[in-house]
Amino acid sequence: MKALIHFCLHQKLVVLLLLAFFIAWGVRVAPFDWDTGDYQRDPVAVDAIPDLGDNQQIVYTDWPGRSPQDIEDQVTYPLTVALLVVPSVKEVRSYSMFGSSYVYLIFEEDAGFDWSRAKVLEKLNSLPSDLIPEGVTPALGPEATGLGQIFWYVLEGRDPDGNPAGGWDLDELRAIQDWQVRYTLLAAEGVAEVASVGGYERQYQVDVDPNRLRAHEVTLAQVVDAVRKSNQEIGARNLAVNGVEYFLRGTGYIESIDDLSRAVVTVRDNVPITVGDVASVQLGPALRRGALDLNGADAVGGVVVARYGANPLEAIKASKRKMADIESALPIRPVIDWEQTSPDEAREFAASHGIDPAFDDAGLPVDESWLDYTRRTDRADWPDWLTTSKVTIVPFYDRSKLIDETLNTLDEALFQQVLVTIIVVVVMVLHFRSSLLISSMLPLAVLITFIAMKLANVPANIVALSGIAIAIGTVVDVGIVLTENILKHLDEADPDEPRITVIQRAVNEVSGAVTTSVLTTVVSFLPVFTMTGEEGRLFKPLAFTKTFALLASIVVALTIIPPAAHLLFGSIPKFLRSRRGLSMVLLGVAALISLSFSWLLALAFAAFIGGMLLEPHIHKGGRRTTIMLLNAAAAISVLVLLTLDWMPLGLDRNGLMNGVFVVLVVGLLLLAFKGFEVIYPSLLRWCLAHKAMFLSLPIALLAVAFCIWLGFPKVFAFIPKIAGDGISETRLWRSAAEKFPGLGREFRPALDEGSFLLMPTISPHASMDEAMESLRQLDAAVAAIPEVSQVVGKIGRVGSPLDPAPISMVETVINYHPEYKSDAKGRVLRFETDKEGNFIYDKRGQLIEDPDG
Repeated sequence: MKALIHFCLHQKLVVLLLLAFFIAWGVRVAPFDWDTGDYQRDPVAVDAIPDLGDNQQIVYTDWPGRSPQDIEDQVTYPLTVALLVVPSVKEVRSYSMFGSSYVYLIFEEDAGFDWSRAKVLEKLNSLPSDLIPEGVTPALGPEATGLGQIFWYVLEGRDPDGNPAGGWDLDELRAIQDWQVRYTLLAAEGVAEVASVGGYERQYQVDVDPNRLRAHEVTLAQVVDAVRKSNQEIGARNLAVNGVEYFLRGTGYIESIDDLSRAVVTVRDNVPITVGDVASVQLGPALRRGALDLNGADAVGGVVVARYGANPLEAIKASKRKMADIESALPIRPVIDWEQTSPDEAREFAASHGIDPAFDDAGLPVDESWLDYTRRTDRADWPDWLTTSKVTIVPFYDRSKLIDETLNTLDEALFQQVLVTIIVVVVMVLHFRSSLLISSMLPLAVLITFIAMKLANVPANIVALSGIAIAIGTVVDVGIVLTENILKHLDEADPDEPRITVIQRAVNEVSGAVTTSVLTTVVSFLPVFTMTGEEGRLFKPLAFTKTFALLASIVVALTIIPPAAHLLFGSIPKFLRSRRGLSMVLLGVAALISLSFSWLLALAFAAFIGGMLLEPHIHKGGRRTTIMLLNAAAAISVLVLLTLDWMPLGLDRNGLMNGVFVVLVVGLLLLAFKGFEVIYPSLLRWCLAHKAMFLSLPIALLAVAFCIWLGFPKVFAFIPKIAGDGISETRLWRSAAEKFPGLGREFRPALDEGSFLLMPTISPHASMDEAMESLRQLDAAVAAIPEVSQVVGKIGRVGSPLDPAPISMVETVINYHPEYKSDAKGRVLRFETDKEGNFIYDKRGQLIEDPDG
């Protein structure tokens, strides 16, 4: 360690080059959404919450029209037994539902996700041909987990102003979702699956008449075979004519109902019997086992599932880019509000503008001339009853907002911790430059932590980032200990002794103790690394990031602080030979950097530079007063900055009241610390002289802590056994048991995503129509609450093996209006007001953003 410190002090160029390298690397992998221009970034995978799901693979089998019992006997059970022999399988669970089978294979934790998928595929490919019915093909589920559902959306017709406009049938929206939107989003980077839900899938429906079957002596199997063969292409042969080769083929793809009706079932006496002779053919909705509801009305939507191991934030961004690409290709149509006009008025308007006045049964224009009119005419010249409806992708669950807010929480914590560090060091040590040196450790240690997270493949989520936030205090402590010891040795050293020698001696003196204290904290987290199951998946990221941050603080403290301190407090070329000269240069650089985010902090730096310039011209007696004033000015400036960023009393209170509260809290704490520092010698002498009396205090506090944690009756359960059961009936005992019931227990902390998830259940044997009617009534009632902005309910399952929900299961996402308008990262926006405090609006009726509003 001494050799390392000596090397860093005497090889500053190497240290600076390594510092620049690690800063660049840290910026490259940092999870924050930084704009680095042409500098390519490869950020740590970011998600809002850790994935607590087991390592599982899903085998999904579709067998339409079969009962759950048939599915269980002929598909689910044989597959379950066959898949039990897959290596590292811990448990096999299965579900049999109407028309589908789900087999879940739970693997051991040490089995890799990709390895387990490969083993399942090998087993599926080697299944005996007679294990399950012919034509039934089991398939491996998407390469994702249940937490991979990162983005939900609905398709909705919107007018040019962005308001709902309607004009689209549910089957049309479902076709757009299945054949345009879904395939576009599947091409997004990091997306494993896009599943559709809601609306109606179009299908040809053949309703067979048993009487006509008997009359024509045709079996149902013949009809099924005719329908199957009518929708396929048959290859023939090649034919050479006049030296030119032609390929002959028979095409039979269905394009209309008539094509299917004319399909030949059999021939009787040279007379073909067609499907239309024995059945009626029509277009209709497919049987659905899932539906979507938006504010009480049927809707069509989809869910984007991120691939396992992909960066969820990047997957969401890639999906949004694909949505922007497809936006111009989504269909648009004219819509007439018949409540504001009549058919005669609409036809008269059409005739006067050269538009075809024909309408379909739904009252929608059938000719493109209406749409051409809206394209060539200004929006203000349209009649009030005419608008356009464009299919629009409207998200109702976007996890990127929660991810951005999670990252912003760490960002704010770091910023506020830097401010608090500056205040504490300035007030307690009276050395502003030391506070800057200590504070610079925080972002550097965090960047190194991100590098370690990238190398160890630890994703950044709310639990992992909390580990960094917890370690910030220890990171600051290390810097304070080293810097204060350096200052102490510099003050006590001989003026002729080289400062580099003094700094090296000061760092060597405390380096061992600092390293030991940090490693003790690291060792205390070792039991967390041994956790398994959900506990391990939840808390291991926190242990990793806290350990990385603590080790990074040691690296920074022992390699960066000594040479930086020598540059700040040492002696180097000409103008920078004095500590004052170099300090002014560094303060000037800090002021320029601060201008990008806070003019107040930049002004404080400038004032400090001005004070340092005036210091040599002030007589000796006033220098201490000047230094005290400069430190006080710096502390006040940082307090103001902390107040504006923190606003602890809330944004509904003015800045002055929040500032007074911050000053009182910080001031009283620092005053208490200062007072404790003054009385500590006397207090220590009293404690040593009255050991028994003093030790009774921590014992009493420990007893109270156990009562708060476990509850008074549990902690003192031994007393009734000694003194009799009657003591537990006394008023004192009952009062203590009521005051200290013990802390509640919860495996996971509560998380406010800005929405609610309502999950009522419906009778298992309720029909789809009855269930949808109940869901509509529920969603309409919830949407009527003023604080609610949007209600989207899903009943049953989406078209994905990840969601085997029955019809009786309802999931309703309730988005509510936030307390304040905020940006994507959750930072509260401010708007311009007049002298009376009323908001000012622009010509479009929108609020005007104002950072000081």
